[in-house]
Amino acid sequence: MSNKRRLLFRILAVAVLILIAALMMLVGRGHTVYLDNKTLEYNGSTYEAPYKVTVTVNGEQAAKLYDKERGSATNIGQNFEMTLEVMREKGGSEVVSTHRFKLPYSMDGVVVNIPGVLAGLPEDAWMSEFVSLVPDEPVDEESVPGIDEFDLGEDF
Repeated sequence: MSNKRRLLFRILAVAVLILIAALMMLVGRGHTVYLDNKTLEYNGSTYEAPYKVTVTVNGEQAAKLYDKERGSATNIGQNFEMTLEVMREKGGSEVVSTHRFKLPYSMDGVVVNIPGVLAGLPEDAWMSEFVSLVPDEPVDEESVPGIDEFDLGEDF
C-alpha cells in the first residue's frame, strides 16, 4: 500500500512541475529594454533625436531622456507598450504617442531607438540586441600589482 501511495505522490509532484513549466511559458520571460534617444542613420536618411522624451511603461515613468541618453525598462512577456511624451525643441510643446510591439523571444536585452520608432521605420531599423562592450573575463586577483594590504612600510 505504501509503495502505491509513494508512486502516486511522485507522479503528482511531476505533474505539478509540468503544470508550473507550462504556466511560465504562457506568462513569458523577462526582457530588459534599453531606450536610446540617439540620432539614427537608416538608408541614407538621418533621424534626429528629440530634445527630451519621457517614457512611460506599464503606467510608470521608466526614463526621462535628453539627446544622446539611454534609459531602461524591464518587461515581462513578449508584448511591450510604451507611451512617449516628446518635446522636439527646448521650450516646445509635448506630443504624446503610444507604441506597441512584440519583443523577440531570443533576445534578453533589446535596444530600441526612439527616433526610429517615432519616424515609423521598420522594426529592424530601430530594434537590435544589446551587446556588452565589456568582456566577461574573470579578474585574477593574485596577479594584480600593488601594495599588500598589511604592508606597513619600511619603518617597521
